[in-house]
Amino acid sequence: MGGMTQDIFRADAYLLECSATITAITPQGIVLDRTVFYPLGGGQAGDAGVLVLADGGEIAIVDTRKGKTEDGQSNDEIAHLPPSELLNQLLNKEQTDAIRLAVGDTVTARIDWARRHRLMRFHTATHLLCHLVPQLVNGCSITPDYARLDFNMTDALDKELLNAGLARLVAAAHPISVGAISDQELDANPALVKSMSVQPPRGSGQIRTIRIGTEVMIDFQPCGGTHVANTAEIGPVVVTKIEKKSASTRRVVLGFAP
Repeated sequence: MGGMTQDIFRADAYLLECSATITAITPQGIVLDRTVFYPLGGGQAGDAGVLVLADGGEIAIVDTRKGKTEDGQSNDEIAHLPPSELLNQLLNKEQTDAIRLAVGDTVTARIDWARRHRLMRFHTATHLLCHLVPQLVNGCSITPDYARLDFNMTDALDKELLNAGLARLVAAAHPISVGAISDQELDANPALVKSMSVQPPRGSGQIRTIRIGTEVMIDFQPCGGTHVANTAEIGPVVVTKIEKKSASTRRVVLGFAP
């Protein structure tokens, strides 16, 4: 086991890279002691990027996942997944002249910033959508190309009204801040949780929150994802599709405007 990975992206989503030490190489990927890579979770896709080796060589990272124990439970590791052929070589200790990697090596973990920034913009946009559609969410997916929320509701939604609302909130340049509440505060305010299927992680005593707005609060909810610092940074975003997925589910898909 590699031990806990310090998730430094939680405090600063704008960090592009960090120095880190390899603590394990597992079938799930390369585990580091600290990382700027966000692992798949909360509907948001995992980061991609590279690990830069001491000799200047690079290992592509195609995905990032939370580590798992042998019985399939999540642990405190973050695994950086290289291409499968390379991972198999590393697991079988088939070192080559091009790639030599071992536990204890120091690397620079560097994210694909253009991809991450799209994820950040989309994730914050979904929080704006939660403000415009004040219903519980029973499904979520945030990718570099689109984002979608599934709302637990039966009423129809108007695409033009939602687009106008998104444009207004983006243009208003509301600041976004990261904070925290205690387990007890969340227990006293269960309505802060907008998701029906995913509960905020507990156990540390503090639950990370995202707040949009200062004088006027637009949205406030527990969230572990990466976000932009201001709604203006989202840029032009529009509802590309509204679907009736079931009698009690309305799906809203977001895309960046051309």
